[in-house]
Amino acid sequence: MAKESVAIIKDKLSVKRIIEVLNKALAEEWLAFYQYWIGATVMKGAMRSDIQREFEQHALEEFGHAKLLVDRIIQLDGTPLLNPQQWFEYAECRYIEPDNDFEVTRLLLQNVASERCAIKRYHEIASLTDGKDFTTCDIAKKILADEQAHEQELQDFIDDVKILYSETSLYE
Repeated sequence: MAKESVAIIKDKLSVKRIIEVLNKALAEEWLAFYQYWIGATVMKGAMRSDIQREFEQHALEEFGHAKLLVDRIIQLDGTPLLNPQQWFEYAECRYIEPDNDFEVTRLLLQNVASERCAIKRYHEIASLTDGKDFTTCDIAKKILADEQAHEQELQDFIDDVKILYSETSLYE
Protein backbone atom coordinates (compact mmCIF):
# COMPACT_ATOMS: atom_id res chain seq x y z
CA MET A 1 0.00 0.00 0.00
CA ALA A 2 1.15 3.50 -0.82
CA LYS A 3 0.28 5.07 2.54
CA GLU A 4 1.18 8.64 1.65
CA SER A 5 -0.81 8.46 -1.58
CA VAL A 6 -3.85 7.13 0.25
CA ALA A 7 -3.54 9.88 2.88
CA ILE A 8 -3.42 12.59 0.19
CA ILE A 9 -6.37 11.15 -1.73
CA LYS A 10 -8.53 10.73 1.41
CA ASP A 11 -8.65 14.50 1.76
CA LYS A 12 -10.08 14.82 -1.76
CA LEU A 13 -12.42 11.87 -2.28
CA SER A 14 -13.46 8.52 -0.87
CA VAL A 15 -10.78 5.89 -1.37
CA LYS A 16 -13.48 3.29 -0.70
CA ARG A 17 -15.47 4.69 -3.65
CA ILE A 18 -12.41 4.59 -5.93
CA ILE A 19 -11.73 0.96 -5.00
CA GLU A 20 -15.39 0.09 -5.61
CA VAL A 21 -15.35 1.66 -9.09
CA LEU A 22 -12.00 0.05 -9.90
CA ASN A 23 -13.38 -3.36 -8.88
CA LYS A 24 -16.35 -2.82 -11.21
CA ALA A 25 -13.92 -2.01 -14.01
CA LEU A 26 -11.84 -5.05 -13.06
CA ALA A 27 -14.87 -7.33 -13.34
CA GLU A 28 -15.66 -5.84 -16.74
CA GLU A 29 -12.09 -6.33 -17.96
CA TRP A 30 -12.14 -10.02 -17.04
CA LEU A 31 -15.47 -10.47 -18.83
CA ALA A 32 -14.15 -8.54 -21.84
CA PHE A 33 -11.04 -10.73 -21.89
CA TYR A 34 -13.21 -13.85 -22.00
CA GLN A 35 -15.64 -12.38 -24.53
CA TYR A 36 -12.78 -11.63 -26.93
CA TRP A 37 -11.00 -14.92 -26.30
CA ILE A 38 -14.05 -17.14 -26.75
CA GLY A 39 -15.20 -15.11 -29.76
CA ALA A 40 -11.81 -15.61 -31.42
CA THR A 41 -12.07 -19.32 -30.75
CA VAL A 42 -15.55 -19.94 -32.18
CA MET A 43 -16.07 -17.31 -34.89
CA LYS A 44 -17.01 -18.17 -38.46
CA GLY A 45 -17.32 -16.07 -41.56
CA ALA A 46 -15.60 -13.57 -43.78
CA MET A 47 -12.15 -12.33 -42.76
CA ARG A 48 -12.17 -14.77 -39.85
CA SER A 49 -8.41 -15.19 -39.51
CA ASP A 50 -7.74 -11.43 -39.49
CA ILE A 51 -10.50 -10.76 -37.00
CA GLN A 52 -9.44 -13.69 -34.82
CA ARG A 53 -5.97 -12.15 -34.53
CA GLU A 54 -7.53 -8.80 -33.61
CA PHE A 55 -9.76 -10.42 -30.97
CA GLU A 56 -6.79 -12.29 -29.51
CA GLN A 57 -4.80 -9.04 -29.34
CA HIS A 58 -7.71 -7.25 -27.69
CA ALA A 59 -8.03 -10.10 -25.17
CA LEU A 60 -4.38 -9.65 -24.20
CA GLU A 61 -4.89 -5.90 -23.84
CA GLU A 62 -7.96 -6.45 -21.63
CA PHE A 63 -5.82 -8.76 -19.48
CA GLY A 64 -3.24 -5.96 -19.22
CA HIS A 65 -5.97 -3.55 -18.14
CA ALA A 66 -7.01 -6.00 -15.42
CA LYS A 67 -3.42 -6.10 -14.18
CA LEU A 68 -3.23 -2.29 -14.01
CA LEU A 69 -6.49 -2.18 -12.05
CA VAL A 70 -5.45 -4.89 -9.59
CA ASP A 71 -2.14 -3.16 -8.95
CA ARG A 72 -3.90 0.16 -8.29
CA ILE A 73 -6.51 -1.40 -6.01
CA ILE A 74 -3.72 -2.93 -3.92
CA GLN A 75 -1.82 0.39 -3.86
CA LEU A 76 -4.96 1.98 -2.42
CA ASP A 77 -5.02 -0.68 0.32
CA GLY A 78 -8.01 -2.41 -1.23
CA THR A 79 -8.72 -5.99 -2.21
CA PRO A 80 -9.38 -6.85 -5.82
CA LEU A 81 -12.27 -9.16 -6.61
CA LEU A 82 -11.09 -12.63 -5.69
CA ASN A 83 -13.94 -14.80 -6.96
CA PRO A 84 -14.98 -14.94 -10.65
CA GLN A 85 -18.63 -15.15 -9.59
CA GLN A 86 -18.24 -11.58 -8.34
CA TRP A 87 -17.51 -10.42 -11.90
CA PHE A 88 -21.16 -10.78 -12.85
CA GLU A 89 -22.31 -9.03 -9.67
CA TYR A 90 -20.01 -6.02 -10.08
CA ALA A 91 -19.94 -5.59 -13.86
CA GLU A 92 -22.27 -3.06 -15.40
CA CYS A 93 -20.77 -3.73 -18.84
CA ARG A 94 -22.21 -7.17 -19.36
CA TYR A 95 -20.67 -10.24 -20.93
CA ILE A 96 -22.44 -10.94 -24.22
CA GLU A 97 -22.52 -14.62 -25.07
CA PRO A 98 -21.88 -15.37 -28.75
CA ASP A 99 -24.92 -16.32 -30.80
CA ASN A 100 -25.08 -19.97 -31.82
CA ASP A 101 -24.06 -19.33 -35.42
CA PHE A 102 -20.83 -17.57 -34.29
CA GLU A 103 -21.06 -15.25 -37.29
CA VAL A 104 -18.19 -12.76 -37.37
CA THR A 105 -20.31 -9.63 -37.92
CA ARG A 106 -22.49 -10.39 -34.89
CA LEU A 107 -19.41 -10.95 -32.75
CA LEU A 108 -17.94 -7.66 -33.95
CA LEU A 109 -21.17 -5.81 -33.11
CA GLN A 110 -21.33 -7.42 -29.67
CA ASN A 111 -17.78 -6.34 -28.92
CA VAL A 112 -18.40 -2.81 -30.20
CA ALA A 113 -21.26 -2.57 -27.70
CA SER A 114 -18.96 -3.78 -24.93
CA GLU A 115 -16.24 -1.30 -25.89
CA ARG A 116 -18.74 1.55 -25.82
CA CYS A 117 -19.73 0.57 -22.29
CA ALA A 118 -16.05 0.41 -21.29
CA ILE A 119 -15.47 3.88 -22.75
CA LYS A 120 -18.21 5.21 -20.47
CA ARG A 121 -16.71 3.39 -17.47
CA TYR A 122 -13.23 4.87 -17.93
CA HIS A 123 -14.60 8.31 -18.67
CA GLU A 124 -16.45 8.04 -15.35
CA ILE A 125 -13.27 7.01 -13.50
CA ALA A 126 -11.19 9.75 -15.14
CA SER A 127 -13.83 12.36 -14.27
CA LEU A 128 -14.13 11.10 -10.70
CA THR A 129 -10.39 11.21 -10.07
CA ASP A 130 -9.31 14.17 -12.23
CA GLY A 131 -7.29 16.60 -10.13
CA LYS A 132 -7.73 14.42 -7.03
CA ASP A 133 -6.02 11.06 -7.67
CA PHE A 134 -3.56 11.59 -10.48
CA THR A 135 -2.36 7.99 -10.68
CA THR A 136 -5.85 6.47 -10.98
CA CYS A 137 -6.81 9.21 -13.43
CA ASP A 138 -3.75 8.45 -15.60
CA ILE A 139 -4.57 4.73 -15.57
CA ALA A 140 -8.17 5.46 -16.54
CA LYS A 141 -7.08 7.75 -19.38
CA LYS A 142 -4.62 5.15 -20.70
CA ILE A 143 -7.25 2.41 -20.67
CA LEU A 144 -9.85 4.80 -22.12
CA ALA A 145 -7.54 5.48 -25.08
CA ASP A 146 -7.11 1.72 -25.62
CA GLU A 147 -10.87 1.12 -25.49
CA GLN A 148 -11.49 3.93 -27.97
CA ALA A 149 -8.91 2.38 -30.31
CA HIS A 150 -10.59 -1.02 -29.91
CA GLU A 151 -13.96 0.45 -30.85
CA GLN A 152 -12.47 2.05 -33.98
CA GLU A 153 -10.63 -1.13 -35.00
CA LEU A 154 -13.79 -3.20 -34.64
CA GLN A 155 -15.87 -0.65 -36.52
CA ASP A 156 -13.29 -0.71 -39.33
CA PHE A 157 -13.64 -4.50 -39.55
CA ILE A 158 -17.44 -4.18 -39.65
CA ASP A 159 -17.13 -1.73 -42.54
CA ASP A 160 -14.69 -4.05 -44.35
CA VAL A 161 -16.96 -7.07 -43.94
CA LYS A 162 -19.94 -5.09 -45.27
CA ILE A 163 -17.93 -4.09 -48.34
CA LEU A 164 -16.76 -7.66 -48.83
CA TYR A 165 -20.32 -8.99 -48.62
CA SER A 166 -21.61 -6.33 -51.03
CA GLU A 167 -18.81 -7.09 -53.52
CA THR A 168 -19.47 -10.81 -53.23
CA SER A 169 -23.13 -10.29 -54.08
CA LEU A 170 -22.05 -8.57 -57.33
CA TYR A 171 -20.57 -11.89 -58.52
CA GLU A 172 -23.58 -14.04 -57.74
